[in-house]
Amino acid sequence: MSALGRVVSSGVGRRRWLQTLVIGLVAAMAVATSVLGGALLISSRAPFDTAFADQNGAHLAVLLNAKKVAAQQAAATANATGVAAAAGPFPVGTVGVRGTEAGTLTIDLKVVGRADPGGAVDRVSLTDGRWATGPNEIVVSNAGIIVSVGETLTAGETTLTVVGKARSMSDTADAWTDPATLAALTTTSEYQMLYRFEAAATATEMTANQTAVEKALPADTVIAARSWLEVRREAVEAAAVFVPFLVAFGVLALAMSLLIVANVVTGSVASAVRRIGILKALGFTPGEVVRAYVGQALLPAAAGAGAGVIVGNLLAVPLLGRIQVVYGTPKLAVSWWVDVVVVVFVLGLVAVTGWLAALRAGRLRTVDALAVGRTSSGGRGRWAARLVGRLPVPRPVGIGLARPFARPIRAVLLLAAIAFGTAAVTFSVGIGTSLVRVQAAGEHNIADVVVQPPRPTRGGPSGPADAGPQADPAKVLAAISAQPGTEAAYGVRQQPMRMTGAANAVNVSATLGDAQWNRYEMVTGGWYGAPGEATAASGLLRATGKKVGDTITLTGSGGTATLTIVGEVFESGEAVWADVASVGAAMGDTGSTSGVRPTNGERGQTEDSFRYYIAITDASDVLDYIAPLNSDLETLGLEAFRNPRTTEPIITALIGLATLVATLLAAAAALGVLNTMMLDLRDRVHDLGVMKAVGMSPGQTVTSVIASVVGVGLLGGAAGVPIGMAVHSLTLPSMAGTAGTSLPSFITDVYLPAVLTALVFGGLVVALLGALIPSGWAARVRTATALRTE
Repeated sequence: MSALGRVVSSGVGRRRWLQTLVIGLVAAMAVATSVLGGALLISSRAPFDTAFADQNGAHLAVLLNAKKVAAQQAAATANATGVAAAAGPFPVGTVGVRGTEAGTLTIDLKVVGRADPGGAVDRVSLTDGRWATGPNEIVVSNAGIIVSVGETLTAGETTLTVVGKARSMSDTADAWTDPATLAALTTTSEYQMLYRFEAAATATEMTANQTAVEKALPADTVIAARSWLEVRREAVEAAAVFVPFLVAFGVLALAMSLLIVANVVTGSVASAVRRIGILKALGFTPGEVVRAYVGQALLPAAAGAGAGVIVGNLLAVPLLGRIQVVYGTPKLAVSWWVDVVVVVFVLGLVAVTGWLAALRAGRLRTVDALAVGRTSSGGRGRWAARLVGRLPVPRPVGIGLARPFARPIRAVLLLAAIAFGTAAVTFSVGIGTSLVRVQAAGEHNIADVVVQPPRPTRGGPSGPADAGPQADPAKVLAAISAQPGTEAAYGVRQQPMRMTGAANAVNVSATLGDAQWNRYEMVTGGWYGAPGEATAASGLLRATGKKVGDTITLTGSGGTATLTIVGEVFESGEAVWADVASVGAAMGDTGSTSGVRPTNGERGQTEDSFRYYIAITDASDVLDYIAPLNSDLETLGLEAFRNPRTTEPIITALIGLATLVATLLAAAAALGVLNTMMLDLRDRVHDLGVMKAVGMSPGQTVTSVIASVVGVGLLGGAAGVPIGMAVHSLTLPSMAGTAGTSLPSFITDVYLPAVLTALVFGGLVVALLGALIPSGWAARVRTATALRTE
């Protein structure tokens, strides 16, 4: 080993172990966070395309009216202009299924009758179990109902066994079964045709492709059509929402790591002036001295970067697993080149930071370094000591409060590290609160009980059993309102309708009663209140260029309805809400809508029927409320169910990750305080001995050390809170834009005065935690030992 190498290794070891540990930890955190961000940035784009190609995904999924087109005619469209491959026709039906738990809500699944998962188009990937080959067996989509292989579902009087879980990149079904089982469950009056085209990269090409298919079919046979570009956009958004979030944390982590590295290196130089003089006296050049200190920073940083790569890859596993579920891809992993780029980038910044901080060591004259040794400039900070001496505080407290002014550069770097740690915690608290509110508002579903018509007990080739005439919605609401324990209720009839200027069918909810209590949060404007008024989802306004105050025209089988948009609802889908008096007549009888999915929490509603949402006064007694209500509703042909509510896994993952990273960064800030305080105490250990010799007790020593970080902690907290708030205000809209929605103020305005006060004092807590160990060390130092140290 060369002489320079021995200097570096001795600097990293022995009494420098604390600085080594701190640099390694902060570098590990910066690398881990950056690896996460880079991995998700890549994963939010590439996997869908890869999996779609592997499955021969359908560029176009078309739903046909089986009453107007024969199976042979549908299959013949494989010869339409531009078609490269086709699959189908597959029978399609809507099946209401229910779990085995008491009070479980029946939901509608779009079930496709398919003998096998292979074929020229849309090769469905089994993720668990096997394909449905026997009677009463069903395979459910990973993106659909939450159920495990081996569980059973009830469809009327039929019990279905879940034998597999699968994923279609084309999102062609909620579940699959063999055609014979589907025919026994429900009327199959629709066909599904799947196509791949020679050219399908742009919206223009897809429009031309759909036109070519429709020309090859009899008129008015296409019920719905969905392009793969829409499926891709929705899938990519689900993962891309992570990216702005992780970039923000990555920037905070990197900034903190560089500040702490600068603090450690400058502190090392300041505490080793005599050692620097000895090195120069032995013949080391200024450049070699600088390189020695840069090496002392790079060695632990490199070790920390290696650990950070491992941690980042481990943390990426659950997040990439979520993306894997979203895309239905094979197992995802962090690309090797992401690890390499991040490590090189972080170590490069550490080297530059260390070099700038170590320049002072290179510039020191040998004679001055040997003469000055470890003693700081005598006059530095005396004005602060005199000023604090006039304050009515105990002398040990005054000594501590004045101490940061003796090392102003070190104090500023320490303050900045605390500020960034506080900023990370502030950002984490804000983003966590916002995401919880996003989860609640995005569902539009905080009701405790749902009332809907019971499903037919059995269907067949002749059609479903008669469910009876619909009850008068006004009478139903009156019966619900009369039930003891009812707090609020409304009815809603939901159907897709065509809207002038919109490319896709719009999900229209016609409500009876006040529905806004069911967590319909407004971005701008207000909820509709008069005939001819409507509120629209953010996603619809973004897609069509409409705004509050504009008029829209909706077309259904019963005619048209012209409405004025009076408010924007927080919702990424394309949806409209209006009073039933405004749109009920236009809805008419639209027939089946299996190809169009509701975009909000009302998925699974029976066609042309009302569903009723109820809030009760004591949500813990839902089943006790349902029993007597069902007795009253039985004569009306309705049934009440407990409303299931689930937490979106992606939201849970984001909140957990925010908490983890913020905790790590706060811990890094505390370690930075610990390291700085130990350097400072070792620098002035002789002064410490003098104070002990004149009567300072161990308790007073602890008080003095703690007091020296109080001001820095409070200032760091006060500076970090606005930084965290600014990062939150920049990141959250970026995440919302990625998800295709706007944000109401109740989601962005999450920092209450009490929360801000606690966060400011959080900086003080970080500083105090970092000072505990150094203060204990100072209290234990023996007076004679401290006096002998120069």
